[in-house]
Amino acid sequence: MDALFATQFAADWIAAWNAHDVDRVLSHFADDFEMSSPVIMRLVGEPSGKLCGKAAVGAYWRKALAVVPDLHFELVVVLTGVESITIYYKGTKGRPAAEVFFFGADRKVVKAVAHYAVPPAKPHGP
Repeated sequence: MDALFATQFAADWIAAWNAHDVDRVLSHFADDFEMSSPVIMRLVGEPSGKLCGKAAVGAYWRKALAVVPDLHFELVVVLTGVESITIYYKGTKGRPAAEVFFFGADRKVVKAVAHYAVPPAKPHGP
């Protein structure tokens, strides 16, 4: 994975999310890609945390934007792998998040995996 592609992908992915342009975000993905996220379990009630295809993931993302209308991401760093990129960013309320994107030969995302910071544990009182 070359650095130029990785940084361009990350910049456009962040910009598309900040514009709340789901179609632009989806333009980077293969039609039948797989997305996994713990938020999928909470927001759409899918116990596996996985969705497949642009229609299903697009509907999930649109629902997420309706729930968090002020969504804004801030890029922290882009990490490259062999056939993958990890974007580390500040998400909702500044919480750290990372997404790993696996690419096919056509440089479209075939699988994406979202990770979110675990909220700090609340102290137990007497």
